[in-house]
Amino acid sequence: QVQLVESGGGLVQAGGSLRLSCAASGRSFSIYDMSWFRQAPGKEREFVSGIRWTTGNIEYLDSVKGRFTISRDNAKNTIYLQMNNLKPEDTAVYYCAADTTGSVLPRTRPSNYDSWGQGTQVTVSS
Repeated sequence: QVQLVESGGGLVQAGGSLRLSCAASGRSFSIYDMSWFRQAPGKEREFVSGIRWTTGNIEYLDSVKGRFTISRDNAKNTIYLQMNNLKPEDTAVYYCAADTTGSVLPRTRPSNYDSWGQGTQVTVSS
């Protein structure tokens, strides 16, 4: 496992932008996948976007394609989520997750990940 620290959430009007960051730290770890999930009140946690550390392969939730961009800084073990043209339905707690075991589960499943951040609130007003 690694420690994940997120930052960058907040309150923004519809159409606005936010940038989330997630930094991983710990002793002697390897990262296979890092992803962003979100969870709105009364709903299940859902996959938003993920990046495979070795290949750079990226995946997005359909509803955020063209609006959100995931990126990484390998040297800093950090991923980012640039969120543009935010909509009220994007309101949720956003979580960073890391797979450090090389799980074979689909990356869209929360159970694929062994490390989670504390979450950061994103609120989009209409």
